[in-house]
Amino acid sequence: MARARKLLVICGPTATGKTKLAIFLAKKFGGELVSSDSRQVYKEMDIGTGKDLPSSAVRIVDHGLQGIPYYVVDGIRIWGYDLVDPKEEFSVSQYLGFVGRIIESIYSRHSFPILVGGTGLYIKAVVDGLDTAHIPKDRKLREILENYSLDELFERLSVLDPVKAASMNSSDRKNPRRLVRAIEIAQNKLTEQNYLPSISSINRLIDERTRVLILGLRASIERLKKNIVQRVEHRIKKGIKGEIKKLIKKGVSWDSQSMTSLGYRQWRGYFEDGIPEELVVRNWIKEEVRYAKRQISWFKRDRRIIWFDAESKRLNEEVENVVQKWYDQINGKEN
Repeated sequence: MARARKLLVICGPTATGKTKLAIFLAKKFGGELVSSDSRQVYKEMDIGTGKDLPSSAVRIVDHGLQGIPYYVVDGIRIWGYDLVDPKEEFSVSQYLGFVGRIIESIYSRHSFPILVGGTGLYIKAVVDGLDTAHIPKDRKLREILENYSLDELFERLSVLDPVKAASMNSSDRKNPRRLVRAIEIAQNKLTEQNYLPSISSINRLIDERTRVLILGLRASIERLKKNIVQRVEHRIKKGIKGEIKKLIKKGVSWDSQSMTSLGYRQWRGYFEDGIPEELVVRNWIKEEVRYAKRQISWFKRDRRIIWFDAESKRLNEEVENVVQKWYDQINGKEN
């Protein structure tokens, strides 16, 4: 009988303490963290993405995994940071490629992965697979679509895939990168060129041996706003402006995918047009709150998630009890 594998997922909106909880659980149960944050994959983008690594953190490059790095914090390995240069584009398909190798490496050490973060698409891709993950980018199509306005992009998507267009929220409709990708996927499916079936049937990261437990942290909007304000202020004190200056000096463009991330794009007007810092910070906080609300909407749809109050004084104890039962049940099945 094949040995059961474990995958623990900790998700939820930004500023709820997911990583702190994940480290606590990793110490208790012997797991390793794998970040599922689409911003933390970039090298040299530490402050704005909230990696918040302590000075004692040790960075190690695993040459057995083709140079994929990890950090050791309080004896716990944290994977998923620093996967790609900030000048490069990064997709969910690339993320799956990295994480697939990382997860197998973790299992080979008789440990188990704790997937932690707030990028719902990354979590879904790992846990359930993603039909569109392996549809390649169409460079020629992208060059054509560069000249389209937002309205023209949405109109083209509506023709190619009206269901997808109708399902998009206002944020998606204002995001040219998401619209272009949606058009790319829709057109690829219609022409059936280079289209592969669901990842679940070709390269799914987890299989029937894997027992998955998904935990979510939630907090009131008022608490999230307060936490977000504190985090933004902390990142400013840590030197986000200096980090951005270094990136620009190294040739990272404001139009790079990495620099369109929250915590970075808001500063473009400050550096290029002299917009006051107060306005930048105010807009940054507002966008972080909006992002948190979108995360809440995304995760609400998944009925598998067991939710915990991030503000609970007994949070660690409450979560540990649930994980312990899950952990014991799996080990019991193996014996």
